[in-house]
Amino acid sequence: MDWGTELWDQFEVLERHTQWGLDLLDRYVKFVKERTEVEQAYAKQLRSLVKKYLPKRPAKDDPESKFSQQQSFVQILQEVNDFAGQRELVAENLSVRVCLELAKYSQEMKQERKMHFQEGRRAQQQLESGFKQLENSKRKFERDCREAEKAAQTAERLDQDINATKADVEKAKQQAHLRSHMAEESKNEYAAQLQRFNRDQSHFYFSQMPQIFDKLQDMDERRAAHLGAGYGLLSEAELQVVPIIAKCLEGMKVAADAVDAKNDSQVLIELHKSGFARPGDVEFEDFSQPMNRVPSDSSLGTPSDGRPELRGSGRSRAKRWPFGKKNKTVVTEDFSHLPPEQQRKRLQQQLEERNRELQKEVDQREALKKMKDVYEKTPQMGDPASLEPRITETLNNIERLKLEVQKYEAWLAEAESRVLSNRGDSLGRHTRPPDPPASAPPDSSSSNNSGSQDPKESSEEPLSEEGQDAPIYTEFDEDFEEESASPIGHCVAIYHFEGSSEGTISMAEGEDLSLMEEDKGDGWTRVRRKQGGEGYVPTSYLRVTLN
Repeated sequence: MDWGTELWDQFEVLERHTQWGLDLLDRYVKFVKERTEVEQAYAKQLRSLVKKYLPKRPAKDDPESKFSQQQSFVQILQEVNDFAGQRELVAENLSVRVCLELAKYSQEMKQERKMHFQEGRRAQQQLESGFKQLENSKRKFERDCREAEKAAQTAERLDQDINATKADVEKAKQQAHLRSHMAEESKNEYAAQLQRFNRDQSHFYFSQMPQIFDKLQDMDERRAAHLGAGYGLLSEAELQVVPIIAKCLEGMKVAADAVDAKNDSQVLIELHKSGFARPGDVEFEDFSQPMNRVPSDSSLGTPSDGRPELRGSGRSRAKRWPFGKKNKTVVTEDFSHLPPEQQRKRLQQQLEERNRELQKEVDQREALKKMKDVYEKTPQMGDPASLEPRITETLNNIERLKLEVQKYEAWLAEAESRVLSNRGDSLGRHTRPPDPPASAPPDSSSSNNSGSQDPKESSEEPLSEEGQDAPIYTEFDEDFEEESASPIGHCVAIYHFEGSSEGTISMAEGEDLSLMEEDKGDGWTRVRRKQGGEGYVPTSYLRVTLN
């Protein structure tokens, strides 16, 4: 497992971690330097130094304590505290072999790290610049489409106006043709810019940044190994001059050898892996579609006033820049502010804690019940009524903890489903079809009679006046009975679907189908197969093109 694959969206985490590694290296150099000074002031000063460099937070609250580098450093400090004695003899050796060499190596690592992060920020700026160009071309395409539509409507109005002169009509038609040509050019420019941006984005996320992250991983592992070697130098210097404390120094040697750069990389992945899937390609937004559709088109996407509905104008933009500066997040009880993988781990920890507390309360309740039985059998040992408040409190705590356990189990199940979903997306897009709609498909008779009602619904509640007005196009049923036989578009099956329930129809992946009725919000679309047969299939399983 490598950083470029597993931590592709953790730019800031890697920046902090590599900086922390260099800080640890500098801290170690500083530690040895100060130690050579303190050793001349005998054991008291040496023990004070060890205390100074021990971690301030408990190991269970300090994520850095999970790294073998940090664990080895802490173990070394403990060993130093054990043999606080004749330290002057090793001061010169440590100063030359550890302080000077590791300080020089630290400077080299800082330069290399700076170069890698500058390269990553340049790549990010280039991608952001391409995205801005894409946005500009999209807005230009949208604006030209509006102008072309407006010019076409003006020409049509003048053509039908008996008071308009022929010159005015010709001028309006020329203007409409010019605007239509400009819109077509803007469309081609937007499509080209979109293709270029998606290519650059794919190169950025799947090649450029992973390579930079892998270089950072290699650099950090070399630094960790070098730091481990520095730990080893400390023990070697001690062994040369102080045979009587060989046992303590051997422990420091073990601590130095325990530095596992690969394992530390894996620990970092486990601590900060987000579980997010990489962003997909930006979809093409065709603003010219309202121009090409006939006025009689009864698509639900066209408002009743005849004006085209601009698609994508209110759509929220997905997270695209995981390398920028993140806003301060608000901590929530279900840890939804964390990435899916980290949310799952935190919820698992909370659930385990609640279960331990619950078991503790259950054990306490059993102990109180036994004590109460003893008091009832032997009144001189105590009053059974005196235990009732504690028993009641324990029962209340058990109920509260059970509710909390159920709450965390529900959150954990949801988080695990998100992790599994994102893992599926990261392995390959469209490898698994989405789940069909939870609701049943509409009754097949509803295609020809919009006023029909689901039997279950009619049996549960009476049909109100508002319910009678709810179906779309109810007043035009008779006019649409003949037109329903004509397809309103075509579609292609993205996934295989087995139509096992009533009103559905089976289809094979890649099959061409005729679109008979658009999705009315329930997640189902009515289609017709070329070899015959008509029914409903999930809308998410189709790629639809209207006539």
